Amino acid sequence: MLNYLNQFFFGIYPYICLTVFIVGCILRFDHGQYSWRSGSSQLLRRKQLMVGSVLFHVGILIIFFGHLVGLLTPIWVFDTIGISHGAKQLLAIIVGGAAGVMCLIGMLLLIHRRLFDARIRATSSFGDTSILLILFAQLLLGLSTIFVSLQHLDGHEMVKFMEWAQRILTFRGGVSELVADAHPIFKAHLFLGLTIFLVFPFTRLVHMLSAPVWYLNRRGYQIVRTRKQSATRQPAE
Repeated sequence: MLNYLNQFFFGIYPYICLTVFIVGCILRFDHGQYSWRSGSSQLLRRKQLMVGSVLFHVGILIIFFGHLVGLLTPIWVFDTIGISHGAKQLLAIIVGGAAGVMCLIGMLLLIHRRLFDARIRATSSFGDTSILLILFAQLLLGLSTIFVSLQHLDGHEMVKFMEWAQRILTFRGGVSELVADAHPIFKAHLFLGLTIFLVFPFTRLVHMLSAPVWYLNRRGYQIVRTRKQSATRQPAE
C-alpha cells in the first residue's frame, strides 16, 4: 500500500496537477478574463498591506526562482562550473532561509490584515483566504526542511529531488522511486507544492502570469463612475 501511495503521489499526481494547471489557466484566460486579477484591497489598511506585500513578494520571488533554477538545472551544469553538491545545498539553505523568513513576516502581516480586519474579511472570498493559508502552510514546511537538510550537507538529498523534478518534466520513468525514502517533511512539502499547481487556475494566483500587455486585448471596457454620476444619470429616452 505504501509503495502504491508513493507511486501515485510522486509519479502520477504531478502530471494531474500540471495538466490541470496548464489547461485551467488557458481556459480561465480565454473565458474569464475579468476574473484574471489579484483582487486588491489596498484602499483598506494600506500601510500594513504595502509592508506585508513587499516582504511577501520579494521573499516568494527569491524562493520561486531559487527552486526553479535549483531543481531544473541539470546536475552536470553545476559539476562543470565547479559548484559541489554540498556547496549548492548550503547556498540553498542560506538564501532560501533568509527569503523564507522575509516571506513569513510578510505573510503573517497579510494574514492578520485579512482575518482580523472586519471590512477586509467581508470583502474576501473563501478562495482568497484559503490560498493564503495554503501558501503559509507550504512556507512553514519549506522552512522546516532546512533543519533536515542541515543533517545532509553533502547534497545527496538535494540531488534526488533535482533528478525527480527533471524526470517529471522529461517524462522519464522511475520518478517515484527516487523520493521513496525521503524524509516525510520533504514529501509533505512536495505534495503541497504540487497541490498549489492544481488549484492555481482557480485562485487569484493567476495574476502571477500577467503582464500589462494583456490588458490591451481585453474584451470590452470597464466603465467607472463616481457615486454622484451614478445617482444623477438619467436613462435615455
